[in-house]
Amino acid sequence: MCGIVGYTGGREAAPILLDGLARLEYRGYDSAGLAVRDGGELAQVVKATGKLRNLVEKTDGGRALPGSCGIGHTRWATHGEPSQTNAHPHVSGNCSGTGSGPVESEVVGVHNGIIENCDELKAKLLRHGYQFYSETDTEVAVKLVDYYYNKYRLGPVDAINRTMVRVRGSYALALMFRDYPGELFAARKDSPMIIGVGDGESYLASDVPAILKYTRSVYYIDNLEIARLTPDSVSFYDLNGDEVENQITQITWDAEAAERGGFEHFMIKEIHEQPAAVRDTLGSLIRQGEIDLSGAGLADEALASVSQVCIAACGSAWHVGMAAQYVLEDMAELPVRVELASEFRYRRLPLDENALVIVISQSGETADSLAALRMAKQRGLRTLAVVNVVGSTIAREADNVLYTLAGPEIAVATTKAYSAQLAAMYALAVALGRARGKLDGDACAYYVGQLRALPEKMERLLEDKERIQWFASKFAGARDIFFIGRGLDYAVSLEGSLKMKEISYIHSEAYAAGELKHGTISLLENGTLVIGVLTQNDLFEKTISNMVECKARGAYLMGLTGYGHYSVEDTADFTVYVPRADQHFMASLAVIPLQLLGYYTSVARGLDVDKPRNLAKSVTVE
Repeated sequence: MCGIVGYTGGREAAPILLDGLARLEYRGYDSAGLAVRDGGELAQVVKATGKLRNLVEKTDGGRALPGSCGIGHTRWATHGEPSQTNAHPHVSGNCSGTGSGPVESEVVGVHNGIIENCDELKAKLLRHGYQFYSETDTEVAVKLVDYYYNKYRLGPVDAINRTMVRVRGSYALALMFRDYPGELFAARKDSPMIIGVGDGESYLASDVPAILKYTRSVYYIDNLEIARLTPDSVSFYDLNGDEVENQITQITWDAEAAERGGFEHFMIKEIHEQPAAVRDTLGSLIRQGEIDLSGAGLADEALASVSQVCIAACGSAWHVGMAAQYVLEDMAELPVRVELASEFRYRRLPLDENALVIVISQSGETADSLAALRMAKQRGLRTLAVVNVVGSTIAREADNVLYTLAGPEIAVATTKAYSAQLAAMYALAVALGRARGKLDGDACAYYVGQLRALPEKMERLLEDKERIQWFASKFAGARDIFFIGRGLDYAVSLEGSLKMKEISYIHSEAYAAGELKHGTISLLENGTLVIGVLTQNDLFEKTISNMVECKARGAYLMGLTGYGHYSVEDTADFTVYVPRADQHFMASLAVIPLQLLGYYTSVARGLDVDKPRNLAKSVTVE
């Protein structure tokens, strides 16, 4: 979840590092720091707590740190409270760790991840005379590298190799060695890391947006690999120290896609990018009027052999799975279960040998989802990844991949990635239904037509935001908000509630509407906002009945339904309408007003919409 940036080349490193860290702010952080070397001079380390601008001011925009080789870091606390001492970079020497200037240290490093056997390794190092100034596991990792480097004197790659063998947990490490000026070293296990190359310069980063301004040529360093960066070359090594080849990837999306482009926040920009994300994703999966998943290695024969589906995901991706469950079961007539990836990895689910395990992740690096994928593969089950990042770990390790073409998503609260994932799952449902003989040619053609019509309907929805903005300002001071729905509407309610709570900090919950009378209704008070989602025709009257029950207990009702269901206004105090579509696909339209409601509520409360407190974009630790 932390942000890492590194640079070595012919330019001043500090301004590039600060710029890269600014583009990784969406990942979440509580402190930041830089380490820069000017030729053979000692590394200069500067740290600051709070926002990145504090580090920018402390270094005069980087001008106070001359040098053409350096590493930077934004920290999201795991081991040790947020403080200047615990901030990265960390050093192998016995200094104060406050980042006060030049450090007499063999090794300087930054780290993303969690070292699980930190206490054991720290005890070993204490026995060998090392002293510790921080509470972090990163300092332990850096000093362990130093220990092996000085013990064996075989060079940085060997020292890092020996460290990787001893460390348990997840990590992306970026290191500088005093004896190797102008060079950077990196290693990863489970935590993301990319390497960029330019003309006489090399970069490393946690994510593409950090360096996209400078290069489009990147390597995705493989798991349990080490990289050595000089201004003119990048080399990769395995755990045996043998050099290995890595494939370079060209980033195709525009650098402007990672900028706000005139919008006040990334989140509202990304809400508006949803029609394009869905159109592009579906466009990659529909050929000559039919769903074609052959590019993902999913021919009809393979799909026809699937006996059951298990979806593992976290957060909004889990909500995608919840919505997809209803669609898959109906179209393909398959048993489907949806599991939180953090629970899946600790259970032995009764899945047969023909089960398909689908892992959904925007980043392709989510730690729990990656662990679920690996567990499924260990059991010999076929795996399918639905991811947005080409070359990500989950994409590389899954048997098959459906890529969502949402482009970079910067706001912590996902919007366009959710919609693109949902579109990909719709396409999969149609393909499974066809392969299993549950949908004939006419039905498939009808569903493809309905899918193709979704982006234009989403665009129409986005043209009328003012009413939702007004309503959000009316309830910006709410204490509790409840979302209710049945079937697919319940799945949409889960996502709407998450959008509200994660960026507005208002307590909100989503409930299957029929469960209200089993305890939840006791929470209602006069004026409590209850949002009823009513897009499923056969469940419409049932949900209306539940909303009436809430109104009788003093709730203020908002109804969200499709055009034509005007009777909602007889019950609801405020009604939002969405264009009509096939019932299976209404979630793609109903979610947009709920995203807007969460966004405008957060804006009305004066909060940091794109970077909500305590949250990170990509959760790469357990």
